[in-house]
Amino acid sequence: MAKGPDGKNTSGRGQRDLKVKVKTARGRKLSSTRWLQRQLNDPYVKRAKAEGYRGRAAFKILELDEKFRFLVPGARVVDLGCAPGGWCQVAVARVNALGEKSGKKIGTVLGVDLQEVEPIAGAEIHQLDFMADGADEQVKDWLGGKADVVMSDMAAASSGHKQTDHLRIIALCEAAAYLAFDVLEEGGTFVAKVLAGGAEGELQKLLKTAFTKVVNVKPPSSRADSSEKFVVATGFRGLPDDQR
Repeated sequence: MAKGPDGKNTSGRGQRDLKVKVKTARGRKLSSTRWLQRQLNDPYVKRAKAEGYRGRAAFKILELDEKFRFLVPGARVVDLGCAPGGWCQVAVARVNALGEKSGKKIGTVLGVDLQEVEPIAGAEIHQLDFMADGADEQVKDWLGGKADVVMSDMAAASSGHKQTDHLRIIALCEAAAYLAFDVLEEGGTFVAKVLAGGAEGELQKLLKTAFTKVVNVKPPSSRADSSEKFVVATGFRGLPDDQR
């Protein structure tokens, strides 16, 4: 029997679809009301709260790792734009950063963000502009070496214009990729959010020059009406000399 995002068995028989309806309050935009109603009725939001994650995005990296298995015990992980911290929470448990899995290697989780992030047990969090000069060396210094995984759930601030937002997030993803090229260990993995819209082709070409396999995935927890997807690049082999 299938399981839903609440982790429970699902069945069409004998169940009622109980949804919370939100009235539009005076002074509140209709779009805000719709967002609030979606949040209140989103099973992943409810599940995140129940399981102690800082947001529903935690399930996206969980689902990606279930498929590609890059968050292994002992791995050194860099989470770019880590706020509010859900991806770090998942990584801490998966790489055994707290040493709770007896007999397993202990990993490292490093989160960086422009803004201050509340501490996460087992993760080292720093305020850093990853696009600043010397950021790659700073990351390697904090890690004590190179990373096995660089991951990013970053999105540029929305402009309200779909194509502009698409171009902005692709540019952000490319910047994250270049940092990954500098800090990844051979064989490492790069995971990042992108938005479908046409400009991601050049990003794909870039990644294929540096990794043995590059795929696009839309995990089940990614909302159906969202254009987001995730690029997962595995088997880092380095950039060719003519692209460095």
